Amino acid sequence: MKILGDDIFAKGSDGQPLSRIGTMFFRTPGLVTRRGVHAMQRVMWLDEINAGRAAQGRPALTPAEEDAEVAESVDLVFTEDLVLIRPNPDRMDLAFRADEELQKMVSKLAIRFLNTSSAKVRGALRERGENWRMARQPISQEDMAALINASKVPVGERPIYYYNRMTGTRFITAGMYREIENMPAEDFRRQIAEVVAGLGRRNRMGRPEVDLFPSVTPPDVKRMFLSLDVAGAGDAELKEACGRIAVAWRMALPAELRDESVDNFEWRNTMCHALTRSPNETAAEEQDLIAGIAPEFYRQIEWLPGARIDRGEVVFDTLYEEAARTGDPELAAVCDNRVKSFLFNTTRLFGEIDYINIGRIANSLARHPVAGNRRGNVYIMQYRETGSAEPKVQMIRLQKWGVSERLDEGKDLLQAIVETEEYSDYILDRRLMCRQLGMNLPRRLGYGHFTEKYSGDNRYNGSAVRTGYFVRAYIPGVASDKVPLQKYRNPAWAQRFAFLMGGAAAVDMLVGRRSSVTGELLFDRDYEVLQTGEDGFPAEVKITDHAGSFVNYKLDPAGYVAQYAAFAKRRERFVAEYRLFAQAYVEGFRRRLEEIKAAYLSRKAAFDGLFADRPYDTNGSGAYRWACVLDRLAKCDPARLAGILGEAAGC
Repeated sequence: MKILGDDIFAKGSDGQPLSRIGTMFFRTPGLVTRRGVHAMQRVMWLDEINAGRAAQGRPALTPAEEDAEVAESVDLVFTEDLVLIRPNPDRMDLAFRADEELQKMVSKLAIRFLNTSSAKVRGALRERGENWRMARQPISQEDMAALINASKVPVGERPIYYYNRMTGTRFITAGMYREIENMPAEDFRRQIAEVVAGLGRRNRMGRPEVDLFPSVTPPDVKRMFLSLDVAGAGDAELKEACGRIAVAWRMALPAELRDESVDNFEWRNTMCHALTRSPNETAAEEQDLIAGIAPEFYRQIEWLPGARIDRGEVVFDTLYEEAARTGDPELAAVCDNRVKSFLFNTTRLFGEIDYINIGRIANSLARHPVAGNRRGNVYIMQYRETGSAEPKVQMIRLQKWGVSERLDEGKDLLQAIVETEEYSDYILDRRLMCRQLGMNLPRRLGYGHFTEKYSGDNRYNGSAVRTGYFVRAYIPGVASDKVPLQKYRNPAWAQRFAFLMGGAAAVDMLVGRRSSVTGELLFDRDYEVLQTGEDGFPAEVKITDHAGSFVNYKLDPAGYVAQYAAFAKRRERFVAEYRLFAQAYVEGFRRRLEEIKAAYLSRKAAFDGLFADRPYDTNGSGAYRWACVLDRLAKCDPARLAGILGEAAGC
C-alpha cells in the first residue's frame, strides 16, 4: 500500500507526532498521513492519482470516479501510541479492511475503533468476537474510590469539583453544591460566580471548563445558572435564586444517584465514567456490551481476544499469532490460552454459533472480599446460537483445587489426578446436598476440562495436566450487598427484601457455608442475588454458587446463628423502620427453617439415603458431613434460633 506522507507514529525533532490524522483508500490502495484535515487528505490523494494518470497519458478521474475513490476510504486518528479507526456504521466492511491493512504496520493491540456509541459499530465488533477492542480497562473498587476522592479539586475557591484530567472538565454535583449554601454571603457570591463563569466557558480542548453531574441533568438547570445576575443581585435575592436551582437540580436527579457516596455503586460507577472519559473515546459501557449486566460488573470484566466464527469455522484472533511470533510480554498478558480452550469446548458442544466473547473477572466483585479468595479464576462468556434473537451469558469458574494445586503441594501426579477427580465429585455432591436442603441455586451446572501445562516447583513442571471448570447461566439481578441504598427508604420494599434474605440465611446456616481459608461467614458477600418482580418489589433471592458449603458441619447453630444478624445491622442506618426490617428478617429465617425441618422429617428416609453409596469417613467425607448436617437439622429448634438471631439483630 502506497503511503503519501510519513509513517504512522513518526515524530519530529521536537518529539511530537508529525501527523495526527490519516485517510486510507481502497479503490486505489493508499494511505495519506500528510498534515491537514481529512477533506484535504482526500484532495491530496485524488491529485496523486491524477498525476500518475497524466504521467501515463491517461485522462484525469471523472467526478463519478472521484466520488467512488472517496466512498472507498476510512478516516484514521493517531494518538501517541494508538491508531483510531473512525468507522462509518453503515460501512463496517471498510473499517475492517482498514484494520487488516493497519495490522501489517502496527500491532493489533494498538488499533482501536471510534464511534463505539453506535449500536451498529458495537454489534459488528461483538459479532467478530472482539468485545475486547471496545472495553474499558478493569479497575478495582478500592482504586475507583481512590480515583474519585483524589479528583476533588478547587478552581480558585473551595474544592467542590471532580476533575477529569484527560478532558480538563471539572464536574460539580448537587451534593457538593448544597455544601456551599451555608457559606458567608461574600464567600458564597464568589463561589457562585466561579461556577457560573466555568459553566459558560470552554477549555482549549473545546470541553466545558465546568459541567453539571450527571450528564443526564436537564439543560434547563444549566440555563438557570447561566441566567443568574451574580454581581447585581442582593445577598438574599441571590440565595433565593440559587435555592430554586438546588431544588430543580435535586428533583431532576435519578433516584439511584442521589446518594453521593462511593458505597453507592450506581453513583460511583457513573462518576468514575465521567472522570475517565477521554477526548477520543473508544470504549463502550458494560451494559452496551451485555444488556442488563449488573452494576457491580462495571469496569470489572477484562475482555480478552478470542475468535470469530466465519461460516461455521473458528478463526482465532491474529493477536495469538502475533504474541507467539514476537514474544511480547504485553501481548502474552492478554492472550489467555484458557480462553482458546473455552472456545474449543463451546464450539464442540454447540454446533451452530454466530459469535462468542469471553472476558476475565479481574477483581473480586464482593464489597468486602473474603481474604484468601483467588482472583482471575472466574470468566464470563457471551455467545449467540444461530437462529436465536438474543445472546446468552454464562459464568465460568475454575475448580478451586485442581491437579496443579495438588502438585504444588508436592504430590505425585497420579495422586494429584485421583484427588482432583474425587474433589470434582465432592463439589457436585455438595451442590445436590444444598439443593436438597432448599438452597435456590441455578437450575443447571455444566462441567468441563481442558489441558494446559503445569508451571510450578514440582518435578512435573512442564507436564500437561487437566484443569476443570464449571459453567452456569448468568443470574440477572443485583447482589444483596449492592442493593441501591435508596431502596431501603421504602419500608414495604425493605421488609420484603429482609424476609427473603432471612429465608436464605436459614439455608446458609444449615449447610454451614464458610470460607475454607479463613472460616469467615460468606452470607451477604456477593453470592446472593436479588431478583424483583414486575411491580419492582423483591421476588426471590438466587444463590449463584454453593462455594463454602459444608465447611462447618459439626457446630451447634445456637453458637453462631447470632453472626447472621450482621445482615440487618449493616443496613440499620439506611432503613426507615429498622425494627420492622429486622423483625421481617428474623421471621423469614424462622419460617424457612421450620419448612426445611418439616420436609426432612416427613421424608427422612429419602434424605438419609441420598448418599448411601458414597464413602463414609468420619475424617470429613461428603457422606459423613451430610449425615452430620441432617442430625443438626433434626435437633435444631427454629423458634429458639430465631430468638437468638432477633436478640443479636436488636429487635
